[in-house]
Amino acid sequence: MRAAVLEAVRQPLVCREIASPDCPPDGVVLRVLASGVCRSDWHVWTGADPVPLPFVPGHEFCGEIVETGREVAGWTPGERVVAPFILACGACPDCASGHQTVCARQVLPGFTAPGSFAEYLAVPHAAANLARLPGGLDPALAAVLGCRATTAWAALTGPGRLQGGEWLAIFGGGGVGTAALILGLALGARVVVVDVVPGKLAQARALGAEAVVNARDGDAAEAVREATGGGAHVALEALGRPETVEAALRSLRHRGRMVQVGMPAGEAARMALPWDVLYGRQLSVHGTRGMAAHRYPSLLGLIEAGRLDLSPMIGRRIALSEVSGELAAMDGPTPPGVAVVTDFGG
Repeated sequence: MRAAVLEAVRQPLVCREIASPDCPPDGVVLRVLASGVCRSDWHVWTGADPVPLPFVPGHEFCGEIVETGREVAGWTPGERVVAPFILACGACPDCASGHQTVCARQVLPGFTAPGSFAEYLAVPHAAANLARLPGGLDPALAAVLGCRATTAWAALTGPGRLQGGEWLAIFGGGGVGTAALILGLALGARVVVVDVVPGKLAQARALGAEAVVNARDGDAAEAVREATGGGAHVALEALGRPETVEAALRSLRHRGRMVQVGMPAGEAARMALPWDVLYGRQLSVHGTRGMAAHRYPSLLGLIEAGRLDLSPMIGRRIALSEVSGELAAMDGPTPPGVAVVTDFGG
């Protein structure tokens, strides 16, 4: 099969033929229909989240089942499915209690196992990790459900406990941020988006953000507090950078909730925070990562019913050979919309 292979840190991925994956006894092999290019992939490409080289990155995907393992029941070749990027075992105590994203035996395509920048991908533990896609759903849109949209949904409806009428401050207008904006509005929240790219702020306005803040114009946290009349009820940090983490925390009103979605990696893995603000305002801070497959129907149902349009997330449809350019561009501010691989032959 054809795959984009990382052979050296910060070097272009090499598109070449490699062996197709074997089918897990309790899993499936997918023909990858689409794969998003995410900032978490950039962490792998830069070496901040190290992997053994050579390696196939990519973790945000949807696909068509082409093979099922001998232990699999209920799934057949030809079905279109999506899976979380955290593939749970389905049998441990955490999985049994519904917390598959902290499974101790988890498999992470693109991080601990070969990823989705390839024509085919193996998904173990099919019973715990697959969700059927609504008929006619655009594969490019389905792919972003594997990470960014579902991560945002889990953050807002889980630890964020976002309620209608509350203010949501989103720090980072990329893929997760755009998903959080669309989903926050669907939940009835008032939204302010913080970024440094004018095009992303313009897109946020067009999608319904009540306020936008360019962080290059001054103190972003104070700008959010002013725009929201005292601070956001919920802040979502989508970049994993010290300056945006601190600003997100400082943007909250008393008893506000902050959800850390951006991946702190490399030098950002440890950072100083204004603990006096957390203490004085009695804030709560939560980490979240991904969403278990059993929660996918709640989001897919909204999409199928026409109550949710996540298509503005898609910025570019690219060929496999163009992934390297997208990753390199993440060294700086990127344009609005996410890139999704839809052509695995180019």
